[in-house]
Amino acid sequence: MAKINTNKPALPDKKAGFPLPWSNYKMILIGFGIVVLGFILMSGGGSENPDEFNYAIFSFRRITLAPIVVLAGFAFVFWAIMRKPKEKDNDVA
Repeated sequence: MAKINTNKPALPDKKAGFPLPWSNYKMILIGFGIVVLGFILMSGGGSENPDEFNYAIFSFRRITLAPIVVLAGFAFVFWAIMRKPKEKDNDVA
Protein backbone atom coordinates (compact mmCIF):
# COMPACT_ATOMS: atom_id res chain seq x y z
CA MET A 1 0.00 0.00 0.00
CA ALA A 2 1.13 3.57 -0.65
CA LYS A 3 2.26 5.72 2.22
CA ILE A 4 0.54 9.03 2.83
CA ASN A 5 3.03 11.82 3.37
CA THR A 6 1.88 13.92 6.32
CA ASN A 7 4.96 16.13 6.41
CA LYS A 8 4.41 19.66 5.22
CA PRO A 9 6.90 21.04 2.70
CA ALA A 10 9.49 23.43 4.07
CA LEU A 11 8.66 27.06 3.49
CA PRO A 12 11.32 29.52 2.39
CA ASP A 13 12.93 31.56 5.13
CA LYS A 14 11.13 34.89 5.13
CA LYS A 15 10.74 37.36 7.91
CA ALA A 16 7.19 38.09 8.90
CA GLY A 17 6.41 41.76 8.58
CA PHE A 18 5.24 44.42 6.22
CA PRO A 19 5.21 43.67 2.50
CA LEU A 20 7.15 46.84 1.68
CA PRO A 21 10.22 48.29 3.37
CA TRP A 22 9.87 51.37 5.54
CA SER A 23 11.42 53.65 2.89
CA ASN A 24 8.55 52.85 0.51
CA TYR A 25 5.99 53.77 3.16
CA LYS A 26 7.73 57.11 3.71
CA MET A 27 7.55 57.78 -0.04
CA ILE A 28 3.85 56.88 -0.08
CA LEU A 29 3.17 59.35 2.74
CA ILE A 30 5.05 62.07 0.85
CA GLY A 31 2.92 61.31 -2.22
CA PHE A 32 -0.29 61.62 -0.22
CA GLY A 33 0.99 64.94 1.09
CA ILE A 34 1.43 66.12 -2.51
CA VAL A 35 -2.14 65.05 -3.31
CA VAL A 36 -3.49 66.93 -0.29
CA LEU A 37 -1.49 70.01 -1.34
CA GLY A 38 -3.15 69.83 -4.77
CA PHE A 39 -6.61 69.74 -3.22
CA ILE A 40 -5.72 72.69 -1.00
CA LEU A 41 -4.65 74.59 -4.10
CA MET A 42 -8.07 73.86 -5.63
CA SER A 43 -10.00 75.31 -2.71
CA GLY A 44 -11.29 78.86 -2.43
CA GLY A 45 -12.73 81.23 -4.97
CA GLY A 46 -16.14 81.38 -3.36
CA SER A 47 -18.19 84.50 -2.95
CA GLU A 48 -19.55 85.91 0.31
CA ASN A 49 -22.71 87.05 -1.45
CA PRO A 50 -24.60 84.25 -3.24
CA ASP A 51 -26.09 86.79 -5.69
CA GLU A 52 -22.63 87.67 -7.08
CA PHE A 53 -20.52 85.45 -9.28
CA ASN A 54 -16.83 85.40 -8.46
CA TYR A 55 -14.58 84.79 -11.47
CA ALA A 56 -11.69 83.87 -9.16
CA ILE A 57 -12.74 80.23 -9.47
CA PHE A 58 -11.31 80.26 -12.99
CA SER A 59 -7.78 81.20 -11.92
CA PHE A 60 -4.71 79.39 -13.27
CA ARG A 61 -4.04 77.91 -9.84
CA ARG A 62 -7.44 76.21 -9.56
CA ILE A 63 -7.98 75.15 -13.17
CA THR A 64 -4.47 74.12 -14.28
CA LEU A 65 -1.90 73.96 -11.50
CA ALA A 66 -3.90 72.10 -8.83
CA PRO A 67 -5.01 69.18 -11.06
CA ILE A 68 -1.44 68.75 -12.32
CA VAL A 69 -0.17 68.65 -8.72
CA VAL A 70 -2.84 66.08 -7.75
CA LEU A 71 -2.03 63.83 -10.72
CA ALA A 72 1.69 64.15 -10.00
CA GLY A 73 1.00 63.12 -6.40
CA PHE A 74 -0.92 60.03 -7.51
CA ALA A 75 1.86 59.14 -9.96
CA PHE A 76 4.41 59.53 -7.16
CA VAL A 77 2.38 57.21 -4.90
CA PHE A 78 2.18 54.62 -7.69
CA TRP A 79 5.95 54.87 -8.20
CA ALA A 80 6.56 54.55 -4.46
CA ILE A 81 4.50 51.35 -4.32
CA MET A 82 6.12 49.77 -7.39
CA ARG A 83 9.71 50.85 -6.58
CA LYS A 84 12.10 48.00 -5.99
CA PRO A 85 14.01 48.65 -2.79
CA LYS A 86 17.75 48.49 -2.52
CA GLU A 87 19.26 45.64 -0.53
CA LYS A 88 20.00 47.80 2.52
CA ASP A 89 16.36 49.04 2.61
CA ASN A 90 14.98 45.54 3.17
CA ASP A 91 15.25 45.64 6.94
CA VAL A 92 11.84 46.53 8.33
CA ALA A 93 11.98 48.75 11.39
